[in-house]
Amino acid sequence: MRKIKHFFKLIFGSSFKRMGGCINQVHEKCGKNKIATFFDMLVCFVCYGAGFHDYVIFAFYDMNRKQRNTYMTRLRNKRLIEMMNDPNYSHIIDRKDEFNTRFAKYLGRKFMVVADMTEEKFENFMQDKEIIFAKPSIGESGKGIERLKKEDFADLKAMYDYIKDPAHNFGVIEQLLIQHHDLNVLYPLAINSYRIVTIVTDGVAHCVYAVSKAGNEGKFVDNMENSGICCPIDQKTSTIAGCAHTSALINYDVHPYTGVKLVGFKLPYVKEAIELVKKAALEIPEIKYLGWDVAITEDGPAIIEANDYPGYDFWQLPEHTPDKIGLYPYYKKMVKGYK
Repeated sequence: MRKIKHFFKLIFGSSFKRMGGCINQVHEKCGKNKIATFFDMLVCFVCYGAGFHDYVIFAFYDMNRKQRNTYMTRLRNKRLIEMMNDPNYSHIIDRKDEFNTRFAKYLGRKFMVVADMTEEKFENFMQDKEIIFAKPSIGESGKGIERLKKEDFADLKAMYDYIKDPAHNFGVIEQLLIQHHDLNVLYPLAINSYRIVTIVTDGVAHCVYAVSKAGNEGKFVDNMENSGICCPIDQKTSTIAGCAHTSALINYDVHPYTGVKLVGFKLPYVKEAIELVKKAALEIPEIKYLGWDVAITEDGPAIIEANDYPGYDFWQLPEHTPDKIGLYPYYKKMVKGYK
């Protein structure tokens, strides 16, 4: 009964319109009766912790009970996060100024915390740089990030004043990373990162999955919310293992901007990136379940940021799980007491 109440609370909190849109999508895809879909969504929420968005993106409408029960879902992921991540330490991950300071040796680039930045320090920082990134301390999906060129300001004093202006809410400035030439071929206008999820059990870090993200539509970030695309990585061969998808679940066999064929595309430094984040994952014992964004330079991997609310959808979409087996059994096997 409590789960049913939660389901209806979720509906009202997210609006009937969004749920109605999901029901319409299902009807358009498979012709399933809309009322039957509503009640099936309710069953999936109660039995598997799946929200109506999960129901659509994982194609639960095309699965039996046994298959559905193998998928990580919204509530199952939330429960795992609550088991593995102490919220008292989440500020180290969530705040870019604290994260950069704590994980400096993994970043592969110079940075400055804006709160500690004097005009003299800034001028020294900019001596060998023409472009930098300014980022808010707290933010997600690339929001609030600006790419600043020295030539766009009258002088360094004007640039310094712009960054320090509280209205812009910048928390850190960072050296521009030059990505590996192979990833420039994939998409040259953004840093195309790897998303790698790790989980720490018994003091050992494990890689759950790795995916390759790429920018799109001329934008300088690779976030899915900014039209980016995402593909699964085959860790054994260091290649893209499946078609790309967008946040709107549009699939591509070639990059829509560059025309590069995706499946089989050779990715640089995959194994090194995984080993790097596995080391970083041990830095804060109180946070054991993380999603990492990693840039790849000519010299190797460089961590961009981490997320203590890791995504569970990337690896479980229908085109990437033709056997209709999700990640839930893996997590149950890895984490003692997780059900």
